[in-house]
Amino acid sequence: MRLNILKIGLAGLILLMLPSLVFSQAKVGTTGLNFLELGVSARAMGMAEAFVASTNDASAVFYNPAGLTYVYGRDLMLTHISMPADINYEAGMMAIPMESIGGVLGVGVFSLNAGDILYTDYSYPYGADTDGNKQYFSAGDFALSLSYGRFLTDKFSVGFTVKYLREDLSTYNAGGWAADVGTLYNSGYRNFKLGMVISNFGPDFKFIDDDFPLPINFKFGGSIDLIDNEEHLMTFAAEGSHPSDNLEKYNVGMEYWYQNRFAIRVGERFNYDTDGFTAGGGLRLAIGEDMEFGVDYAYQDFGFLNEVHRFSLGLVF
Repeated sequence: MRLNILKIGLAGLILLMLPSLVFSQAKVGTTGLNFLELGVSARAMGMAEAFVASTNDASAVFYNPAGLTYVYGRDLMLTHISMPADINYEAGMMAIPMESIGGVLGVGVFSLNAGDILYTDYSYPYGADTDGNKQYFSAGDFALSLSYGRFLTDKFSVGFTVKYLREDLSTYNAGGWAADVGTLYNSGYRNFKLGMVISNFGPDFKFIDDDFPLPINFKFGGSIDLIDNEEHLMTFAAEGSHPSDNLEKYNVGMEYWYQNRFAIRVGERFNYDTDGFTAGGGLRLAIGEDMEFGVDYAYQDFGFLNEVHRFSLGLVF
């Protein structure tokens, strides 16, 4: 069994490293709709988004739809992200176990708003006309996703996601679609999992008169419980990714739970343009016998752009 796990891990690493050995160059700026690469879970970002194998909540609709199989109750998650330059990103995700069809359904809504942007052209070279009148325009992105995950065996699960995508810029807008496919294997030893996902693949997106590819990404990672007893749970996770528009990236994170109520998280992201260190925490509170409320926070170092803060609220019922 352990030999098979090792073979799977080595195969994933080879798939991840092979493109870099062949091309060894970034393709920054060659894709669009890059908001699809922004993490939508404070819990995941606290672990540096080493989450493809450890996801087990509603955020699986974004990180790996195969992880929906580890959601055992209706799970709702809402996230607010404060980005630099007054850009705000909102996300809502929900997972619903469906015994009638033998799997778990997931729904996600994601919206990025760049706020009011000062309009400049020949008539408004400094953002205002000769009378001092200013004009503004808005820009934003939107995605609506539907996911499904189920076990094929007692240890191996698969998941699929389809997304409707929309981009708005002033009076212009365009729509398209994309899809994700993920797998998750649980060895049964210390909850050691291996996960893989290919995200955002689909036809080129057309905006006005120009076509551009989507930010396709291949991720492979693993997670393992280093400590697991009645009071303490500590999980270590590592992940590598090969985005279609950049060099390989690597994430490492840890999560510690005390009595399944209080969590502390820390992580590091490697080979990114600016950011690296992440940290966060979480709290879970029981509401009656059948409900649980959670709140999570994550800090992300964003280099020259200072930092990014994420807040997530969760409800299991």
